[in-house]
Amino acid sequence: MKLLLATGNQNKLIEFRRMFPENQILSTKDVGVNLDVEETGTTFAENAAIKARTLFEVTGIPTIADDSGIVVDALNGFPGVYSARYAPTEICCEKLLEDMKGIPKERRTARYVCSIHFVRSETEEYCVEGTCEGSVGFGKAGENGFGYDSIFYIGQRSTAQMTDEEKDAISHRGQAFRKLQKLFKELGIDD
Repeated sequence: MKLLLATGNQNKLIEFRRMFPENQILSTKDVGVNLDVEETGTTFAENAAIKARTLFEVTGIPTIADDSGIVVDALNGFPGVYSARYAPTEICCEKLLEDMKGIPKERRTARYVCSIHFVRSETEEYCVEGTCEGSVGFGKAGENGFGYDSIFYIGQRSTAQMTDEEKDAISHRGQAFRKLQKLFKELGIDD
């Protein structure tokens, strides 16, 4: 099945293609759409729905969109839905570390959240969500991953220190992917 992924993020496209090899995951570039969808929702699920619905309306292609980010307890859930807009990508980790300066280890709890919205037709939509508990470290570690991975720790390792397979097995997006894969099987669109 051809599915349109409503993102301009190349890293997310790679992850989706890795997790759904049986489907043809198209990028907006593949279908010639250059649309910047304003994320006006107050939750990850709302933003994912806005993106998926907008791209489906424009293209008519079954569309999946995710909204994800890091939720930091000591910052009252911030950056949350603003994770991608919190700071430029190349300095997002440094900005978060600076904002958490002086916060002790026991108060650095955080989670990654991923909501994926799937619009199959004008009358058929689904949403799945995954979360991954961890903490914000005191510095960057690792070369893999993207976004906040180099400062998001599960145990003694950052998610940027994990292989793709290790990360997919426990990550917020990996959990949401598995729920979406299960949904696709139930809907008979897994081939």
